[in-house]
Amino acid sequence: MARPRKFDEERALDAAMRVFWERGYEATSTQDLCDATGLGRSSIYNTFQSKHDLFERALARYLDTMTLAQTAVLDDVERPAADRVRALLTQVVESEAECRIGSGRALGCLGVNTVVELGARDPGAAAALERDTARRLAAYRVVMEAGRRDGSITASRAPDALARFLNATVAGLRVSSQGGAARADLEAITETAMDAMVP
Repeated sequence: MARPRKFDEERALDAAMRVFWERGYEATSTQDLCDATGLGRSSIYNTFQSKHDLFERALARYLDTMTLAQTAVLDDVERPAADRVRALLTQVVESEAECRIGSGRALGCLGVNTVVELGARDPGAAAALERDTARRLAAYRVVMEAGRRDGSITASRAPDALARFLNATVAGLRVSSQGGAARADLEAITETAMDAMVP
């Protein structure tokens, strides 16, 4: 009996994640969540306790999914580190092209959107974002260190600084896309970032 509910819960979480991603936390109403998930208000509150609890769980799911996709690209140790970084940036550009809503506007990144919308006002969201940033920075630092060892990343900056630069580039690509930047613009940003790491 618990298994079908778990499946429904996961599907509802995915649907809610998409609504929060498109509209933001504050602009999403309980009715929007009911419409997206197919659940009634009582089912939403029985399963998730509150809109905020549902948001935190949807945000955690989004962050896990995105970070796992990024680290999978970076973990391909058969390739030089610089190639892995380029593949990551290409993956971001591709995902921005795929994640557009009816108006053609890019969704950007739910994590970045949450930083902008809620900032430090929401301790739960801030903690989730901080954990995710630390996890991504660790993966970025590892690939920068590997690039130093294999000679494919030749920038003089420390791996820590390069990891933060890569993190800012990924976020910047998502924000630029959300602001209407064309694919060619995003590709130019990617090339400029690669030039900075492999001068």
